[in-house]
Amino acid sequence: MNEIRLLSATPILGYGFPESSFEAGLAQDPHMIGADGGSTDPGPYYLGAGQAFCSRVSMKRDLRIMIKGGVSRGIPVIVSTSGGAGGEPHLQLMADIVREIAAEEQLSFKLALIHSELDAEFLIERVASGRVQAVSRQQPLSENMINDAARIVGLMGPEPYIRALDEGAQVILAGRSTDPAPWAAVVIRAGLPPAQAWYAGKMLECGSEPAVPKREGCLLARVTDQYVDLEPTNPAQRCTTLSVANFALHENKSPIHHAEPGGMLDTSDCVFEQINDRMVRVSGMRWEPNATYTVKIEGVRHTGFRAMTICATRDPILIRDVERYLEIINANIDEKTTAFGVKSDDYRIAIRSYGRNGVMGARESAAFNAPHEMAFVVEVLAATQEVANAVTGIARLSMLHSDFPGRMCREGNMAIPFSPSDISLGNAYEFSVFHIVDVDDPNQLFPIDYSNIGACHDQNS
Repeated sequence: MNEIRLLSATPILGYGFPESSFEAGLAQDPHMIGADGGSTDPGPYYLGAGQAFCSRVSMKRDLRIMIKGGVSRGIPVIVSTSGGAGGEPHLQLMADIVREIAAEEQLSFKLALIHSELDAEFLIERVASGRVQAVSRQQPLSENMINDAARIVGLMGPEPYIRALDEGAQVILAGRSTDPAPWAAVVIRAGLPPAQAWYAGKMLECGSEPAVPKREGCLLARVTDQYVDLEPTNPAQRCTTLSVANFALHENKSPIHHAEPGGMLDTSDCVFEQINDRMVRVSGMRWEPNATYTVKIEGVRHTGFRAMTICATRDPILIRDVERYLEIINANIDEKTTAFGVKSDDYRIAIRSYGRNGVMGARESAAFNAPHEMAFVVEVLAATQEVANAVTGIARLSMLHSDFPGRMCREGNMAIPFSPSDISLGNAYEFSVFHIVDVDDPNQLFPIDYSNIGACHDQNS
């Protein structure tokens, strides 16, 4: 029976993994080494700003181990959603790191860069021809929304990875990708069914997350035309039928239907078997192809500039009537900013009250039981950094010195943990594009560049 073995090094490149776990995975002779490089979880800033959310140091550490282990054994190394968000700046950052590693380790290989930033004119044409649809409750995509976006990327499926492998790439860095796609690509390319391919990819996208206990580690998948076997390579972890079945619910609105480019993975009839203490076998998955191949697109727009301040109190009188206190604060801020010539329409302010409803905000259903201390995060968004900074300073002063009913202290209301107390956060972005576009070819939106990387040379091919 044909078997493909896939090694997932880490949940996200830069999160780290024990080198001993990686070596244990290499000992199983995998056909591919991979890592997801990013996520939308950290928010829209990183896509808009073109910055990575993991440090360059940590990404280089993980990538060095993966490339050294893979290139020396002829195993393809693939990183998807490079640099955290998969835009062009992220892809080029990762390419620079790879070139540094190759020079430092005296390695030679063929590098593929799969681009995922989208052309505005193409999207405008697709909108005009009615070939773009909104995801969930998003408004229909318009030409203005496209032109207003700071950056838009497409989430590639397995086909660009298959093309790069067919053309001899040994290290592949991809832009934005669906999380399971690179692993699914290797399995599909080997001639195994797409159902097992996509299920394996779903399990591998977050390193050893399908295993318990939760910790950094690697995950090995053995894929055949009948089943997928899953086993962590960290001896301190194990896969159980519950941990694997639970992870199948990860980041999916349906517990059994997983929409992907080109079709849907149906897990409604999956069977989970405990093969041994550390390995689980999953079978019964199905793949239902779509009549039309579609690609999800993500984009962000610039919304202004942000600043913030953090403060805390243990004043029992203030905490007991914190709702009234915040009403007073907001009124004072509005009065003082107006006096400085800043209108209320010129900024947005949010005061998150940790200890009350800082996590859930207006959705909090639990009754408020006064704690002995509370913290406040004050965030201001404005059209310029100067206005954001000014309003933040006024807000901090109001939090510190405003009077309130029953106030007994004559100095500041708040403890401020940092100096400087006010932090300029710079550019702010919000997600503005979450849509699905029809494509004529799965590779249409994702051009590939190749380079022959060597110890003493680096040339395009």
